Amino acid sequence: MTLAFAAHDPNAIPVHLLAEDDVAPWLADQDDTTQAWAKAHAFTGAIGQALTIPDDAGIAMAVVGYGNADRRRRARFHLAAGAARLPAGTYALHCTLDIPDLEVEALGWLLAGYRYDRYKAQSAMGAQLVAPPGIDTARVEAMAQGEALTRTLINTPASDMGPPDLETAARTLADQFGAEIDVTIGDDLLAANFPMIHTVGRAADRAPRLIDMRWGTRGPQLTLVGKGVCFDTGGLNLKPGASMGLMKKDMGGSAAVLGLAHMIMATGLPIRLRVLIPAVENSVSGNAFRPQDILTSRKGLTVEINNTDAEGRLVLADALALADEDKPDLIISMATLTGAARVAVGPDMAPYFADDAHLVTALEEAAQTQADPVWRLPFHAPYETMIEPGIADLDNAPKGGFAGTITAALFLRRFVEQSPYMHFDIYGWQPGDAPARAKGGVGQATRALLAALPRALGL
Repeated sequence: MTLAFAAHDPNAIPVHLLAEDDVAPWLADQDDTTQAWAKAHAFTGAIGQALTIPDDAGIAMAVVGYGNADRRRRARFHLAAGAARLPAGTYALHCTLDIPDLEVEALGWLLAGYRYDRYKAQSAMGAQLVAPPGIDTARVEAMAQGEALTRTLINTPASDMGPPDLETAARTLADQFGAEIDVTIGDDLLAANFPMIHTVGRAADRAPRLIDMRWGTRGPQLTLVGKGVCFDTGGLNLKPGASMGLMKKDMGGSAAVLGLAHMIMATGLPIRLRVLIPAVENSVSGNAFRPQDILTSRKGLTVEINNTDAEGRLVLADALALADEDKPDLIISMATLTGAARVAVGPDMAPYFADDAHLVTALEEAAQTQADPVWRLPFHAPYETMIEPGIADLDNAPKGGFAGTITAALFLRRFVEQSPYMHFDIYGWQPGDAPARAKGGVGQATRALLAALPRALGL
């Protein structure tokens, strides 16, 4: 699926984006027939309204509601809410939005066209948009296509998105942009000193692996690390059925970093990019790892296993240790890591951790312009004792249930000592249909990061 703007068309149907306060002045400039048509169809400019105005040749123009400031504050992608209701055709947008807002709304139109149709045909969105003048067309299309990649990877069930399939997706992306890729599989993980990735994935019939992709030869180095748990049964601490229902999305961190990598490479950011994905299934068999096992990580830190369902931080730890050995200018990890994060901020926001004030400022300001909300949580040092069990250096699942998102982030930070570090604990799933965000897999924080990277890395 390619989400792209329609080719320039001098006969494109004008579509006017009208806030509620703009409807009356706009109608006053229209002829009597148009005024009567809009009034007959009760067009008020509310978000989600879409109306076509007919003429003898078909459609003379369309109008889409932009609501009011209060309604816009409580939603995202307002143009997409109405565009999805327009009939098939090519449209040219007429509005007075400034360029940042215009790019967000144009992106929303493209994302509204996303369909997941691998297993069942889906009706395509008929309304196509000509790129509005003034926007960075290539960048908006790159964001839409990167987001589509993320969504498709998450939406694909584990039967067709196991570790080998995730590797194939990474190789396809690497081939598209001329990136180098290396994959360490199965028992070779032990020889290469990735013991925790091997331990978590060894019980599955599809071998665990570490995917390592590199792109770019100049500029600062950015390393993205994405959790690639393609299905999480919970291991011997087996999840109940209700909790297992969405576990195809437990590779959402890897899907997010691949989507972000697409955006970075497609826009040609002058950086050296590295993507690391530990791809595993957390399954149950005779050689599954057990509660109270003690594992030795790549970094040499020992980890007591107090819950085999806290496996994501284990595979990330080995990958983060590798990333840190390279001393990049920035390491970012993304993972569907803790239920505590969902309790804290719900499904719509991406909580993150960072100590560097410069990185925080760059991200927070970028997120505001990209309709991609994030929320900072603290690396709270007094909680370090909660992840220190005594019998080993670290505890993968501290008892008590307090501050689960923070203790997981603190665990990961132990494996990054030489590089600036940000960690995102994303949900990766849209629980219900919303404008430009169909129910299912979704990217989080990737557009905000794309916008923040030039400032964060001094480009």
